[in-house]
Amino acid sequence: MPDQPNYQHIRLEIDGWIARLTFARPTRRNALTFDMMVEIKDAVLRVGADSSVRALVLRGDGGFYCAGGDLTTMTDMPDLAPDGSDPMVATYRVFGDALLALNALPQAVISAVEGPAIGGGFGMVCCSDVVLVHENARFGIPEPRVGFIPSQIIPFIVRRLGEGMIRHLAVTGTTLSGMEAVQAGLGRKLVHSEFEMNTAVEETLENIRRMEPAALASVKRLVLSCATEPDIDVLHAAAADLVSLLRKPAAKAGIGAFMDKSLPPWAAETTKK
Repeated sequence: MPDQPNYQHIRLEIDGWIARLTFARPTRRNALTFDMMVEIKDAVLRVGADSSVRALVLRGDGGFYCAGGDLTTMTDMPDLAPDGSDPMVATYRVFGDALLALNALPQAVISAVEGPAIGGGFGMVCCSDVVLVHENARFGIPEPRVGFIPSQIIPFIVRRLGEGMIRHLAVTGTTLSGMEAVQAGLGRKLVHSEFEMNTAVEETLENIRRMEPAALASVKRLVLSCATEPDIDVLHAAAADLVSLLRKPAAKAGIGAFMDKSLPPWAAETTKK
């Protein structure tokens, strides 16, 4: 991506086919401000529009993923509009739109979770395809303890972990440890050090490198559609996508490479960064 922007609260780095989005407010445990939410939305949309990117890695600086909303900024509320409407509703919907875009990305999304993934951080984790969990990670929605709620993340965390788990977290304010999150199915791998996390990220990227990009986007879209569309519609779409992919040269090349026990062109021609 030639015009990678200079954000204030995050970093977006594109290196070949890999994008890395880093939350960069470590002195505040990468807690979210409104400006940071706007930057995350912009970065996600940029990645989604870049067909050269095949994977996005989300991670936080300083050993913290994202500690939710920054409490020092959340009580600075503007006056109501003359018609009685509240301008802050649209403000917070920005982050909801960012989550919708992240969840729907055609690329693979990896979250490398160290330290807190609370509130909005928890939501971004639940919009990821692969979740790698450090043993010191913790996940939760303790906002009601201080008098407000986690609003825009609700559909994503409920679909990921189920109503029962989220009801428990919502009414108790308790958090899941890294091990508990893996046991609950949020993450698939528990690591015990920064070195192990770095290794797990690179191993995951190597697996993604072997996936044909259009097929990856299609199967991801179909998996997501199972939660919102009737089975009959999902099956029709799956049949149409399968036939469309089989008619493309990539499928012929991929099948040939599998039979020959060689790398398909999209893996052989791509240097892992």
